[in-house]
Amino acid sequence: ALYSASFDDRTGSQVRPLGDLAEVVSGLTKGRRLSGQETRLVPYLAVANVQRGRLELASVKEIEATEAEIERYQLRPGDVVMTEGGDPDKLGRGTVWRGELPLCLHQNHIFRVRPVAGSGIDPTYLESYIASREVRAYFLSSAKQTTGIASINMTQLKALPVRVPASDRQRLFLDQLDSRQALRAAAQRSLDSLDELFASLQSRAFSGQ
Repeated sequence: ALYSASFDDRTGSQVRPLGDLAEVVSGLTKGRRLSGQETRLVPYLAVANVQRGRLELASVKEIEATEAEIERYQLRPGDVVMTEGGDPDKLGRGTVWRGELPLCLHQNHIFRVRPVAGSGIDPTYLESYIASREVRAYFLSSAKQTTGIASINMTQLKALPVRVPASDRQRLFLDQLDSRQALRAAAQRSLDSLDELFASLQSRAFSGQ
């Protein structure tokens, strides 16, 4: 909603293909042959870990990888991770990787989008942009769909038209977003506290206190 309110006027924005703004790569394929190569177990992001606007890291699996693969597929803070497919309403969901784990790779069903220097695109702005109605409509119109499952390929993702507002408009949007997220976090803390108090009250009430 904040994104729409900030940028629906479409003024002052360039439109460029995502492939011109960022390095877009797929990840490691499970079950690939690694016979005779020295490997080690490292955490990796799967589709279930990448939600819209957040990461779900309660359960992170590990995968065997060579040092060369670790170097190639290691996530860096500021990378945007996006899902290749799934239910149509969840197609292309993504979020920013902020270094939540010291070392983490990504599976081949996860695209890593790494903005290039001088692109003028902020990763958090890009996260909000890919969640917008216009981008979701692009993915749905471009996707291959079979039996209720939709998927996009790298060519389609690189061709995604990205609106790039001026840096000051992006900065204003990000400041407003930070403010709302702080309010949301404070409200959640208050709710958690009230839940604890209510549970304590229930316990005392039913124990006759």
